[in-house]
Amino acid sequence: MTLLVIITLVLLAIAGHQLLRVVELSRTIKGVPEWKATEADNRAMAYGMMTFLLVFFAFCYWQFDKYLDKLLPNSASYHGDDIDWLMNFNLIICTIVFVITNVALFYFAFKYYGRKNTKAYFFPHDNRLEMAWTVVPAIVLAFIIFFGLYYWNQIMDDKDNPNALKIELYAKQFDWTARYPGADKQYGKTDFTMCSGSNMVGLDTNDAAAKNDVMTKEIHLVVDTEVIFTFRSRDVIHSAYMPHFRAQMNCVPGQITMFRFRPKYTTVQMRKDPYVMEQVRQVNETRRKLNKDPYEFDYVLLCNKICGASHYSMQLKIIVETQKEFNEWMAKQKPFMADASTPAPKNP
Repeated sequence: MTLLVIITLVLLAIAGHQLLRVVELSRTIKGVPEWKATEADNRAMAYGMMTFLLVFFAFCYWQFDKYLDKLLPNSASYHGDDIDWLMNFNLIICTIVFVITNVALFYFAFKYYGRKNTKAYFFPHDNRLEMAWTVVPAIVLAFIIFFGLYYWNQIMDDKDNPNALKIELYAKQFDWTARYPGADKQYGKTDFTMCSGSNMVGLDTNDAAAKNDVMTKEIHLVVDTEVIFTFRSRDVIHSAYMPHFRAQMNCVPGQITMFRFRPKYTTVQMRKDPYVMEQVRQVNETRRKLNKDPYEFDYVLLCNKICGASHYSMQLKIIVETQKEFNEWMAKQKPFMADASTPAPKNP
């Protein structure tokens, strides 16, 4: 099938080239210079412009219709609703401008194509137009910036919440490690010189607060409970991206960054969402044809910076659950510095 498509495209290209050769020969016979456009040429180009406009918009509509169900599901965090609203507002504004400007561009090319014995109107400047396309975009951009800053300040509010769940995400090529503070709700001190194969995040073993820190390869969150993430990186800039929660923050070597949000749906609830179920069905239909195991929806942490050859594999599963389920999971975890006789920590 692919070979047939390639052969068809090659034959179309050859036919187009031969057609142009015929046009050139006909011009030579008529005594019309090849470089001189006639009114008939301009008219043909004008209709070609309108045809292209219609085909182009039809293609845009087809893309929207075909890929609309491939977008992310509803936000799984409360702040994500505001992010989605702002993104949709931007999309609507850009779509309106896109349609108006392109329709005007191609319509003018169609209506005012070059005609014999006509001269174009010289229109060098108009203060009203200059004012319109300066003031209107400025107002729209000011609106977008205002709401963007408003939402950003809400998200990045650094007020202390004693009931918030605290998690540190430590990035390195090509791996994530999640660290939970223990019952004292304090992270142990770290030192990059102490990083090793058995001490991935560089915990200071002499710090008492580090003794009950819990290291995991899964992120567990509690639904309707605020979580405060802090981010560190060992080597290069990574970007912690949690698409379902509309959250992303760079992980910068030598710096600590943060992000906070409140999960809205548990993993189980999101798996029952009709939109998600349809996406999973489509994915599993493709996987079935490839003889692969079926896929089950999970929230995921990705690296959104191209950080090296295995960047694509830098993922971590996120599980949102009830407080009871979280407590049961945490009760099974052991502190990083615990020996075999040390019991699992109490719920932080």
